[in-house]
Amino acid sequence: MIVLGVDPGLANLGLGLIEGDARKARHLHHVCLVTESAWVMPRRLQYIHSEVARLLAEYQPEAVAIEDQILRRQADVAFKVGQAFGVVQLACAQAGVPIHAYGPMQVKRALVGTGRADKEQVIYMVKASLGLREVFNNHAADALALALTHLAQQPMQAALAGRLARA
Repeated sequence: MIVLGVDPGLANLGLGLIEGDARKARHLHHVCLVTESAWVMPRRLQYIHSEVARLLAEYQPEAVAIEDQILRRQADVAFKVGQAFGVVQLACAQAGVPIHAYGPMQVKRALVGTGRADKEQVIYMVKASLGLREVFNNHAADALALALTHLAQQPMQAALAGRLARA
């Protein structure tokens, strides 16, 4: 299974592609899309949409795992991130790829075993799980962590779907 992980953001949007299953995953690609604050909003959103759509077409993932977090304290930041989140969802809908949302604590629990893990522990587990030695952008690391979380959750989701279909 190929999974695209997305760490949504307007200034920095992390994307990470992996292939495999819950037991073994292989790194395919990662990138951090950067939009300049001087760009007008439509240009920033168009850039994000076109790059996500390009990766979806090139790698044809079977699922997208996106971070679903609510920024309660900074409404302006939440609004901007929400716009990027929406553009990514649009690209996925156009490509016919299902989206699965995971919160930060779910990701930490899936990779490290505790929802209280720190950023360094998550990055360590991403690198260890994928056999990566390089230090890369935190947003791309978060995207890869989301993709790994989806692979870890997939067996349970499949079993649940099977039970629901039989009911």
